Amino acid sequence: MKKIIFIFKKTICILLSVVIIFCVSSIFSGCKDNNTYNGKLLRLHIRANSNSAIDQSVKLKVRDAVNEYMTDNIRKSTFDEAYREIGEKLDILSVIASNVLCSYGFDYGARAKLVNEYFPSRMYCDVTVPEGYYDALIIELGDGKGDNWWCVIYPPLCYGEHYRYKSFFAELFG
Repeated sequence: MKKIIFIFKKTICILLSVVIIFCVSSIFSGCKDNNTYNGKLLRLHIRANSNSAIDQSVKLKVRDAVNEYMTDNIRKSTFDEAYREIGEKLDILSVIASNVLCSYGFDYGARAKLVNEYFPSRMYCDVTVPEGYYDALIIELGDGKGDNWWCVIYPPLCYGEHYRYKSFFAELFG
């Protein structure tokens, strides 16, 4: 009887060891490139007229107005849905940006367009967006030669709906 209990205890210990090894390796493999997104993205870039302090400041006012409109009027449940709806609203987005510029005394106007272009690797909060070609809504203010403000429309990183990659065990024990 003692031999059966000994074998049973040894078997349980071995099984627990295997489970622990599996859990630890899952946690660390889930953390590798944990927050790198490699799927379809739709980016938003608002390019200032110049790098002057006033042009950079008004760019942020345009950002706020565009984000407010998109939050209320663009569904972002799929890439295709977001892309289509934004494509249908390019004129409205241009008018919103131009109206903000006009209200602050700028007469250089704005243009909204959907493009596919190369972007370098960037961080948004704790998510790394690797370099590559991405679809993007570009809103150029005036000459569009200044620094830009950017975020990701789909998946929606601009709107407080963060996503994050983690392994099951990292979620369980994290």
